[in-house]
Amino acid sequence: MPNIKSAIKRVKTSNERNAQNATVKSSMRTAVKKAEAAVANGAENAKELTYDAISQLDKAAQKGLIHKNAADRQKSRLMKKAN
Repeated sequence: MPNIKSAIKRVKTSNERNAQNATVKSSMRTAVKKAEAAVANGAENAKELTYDAISQLDKAAQKGLIHKNAADRQKSRLMKKAN
């Protein structure tokens, strides 16, 4: 554990950000999995879940959790499956 006040704050904020990033990334992955499962099973709400997953991917890319091109690639693959 650091002794300097600014280093202590840096560790604290880093841990808080890591927790928040993990939450957002986890919800993004869950949304993508739900959308893929709905499309595979031919569920009625597949299109709605797909749009939700796309929204989650966009938010994660905007926050820098995943690269923009990676988000675009996943969105493209999701839409191909949905259509």
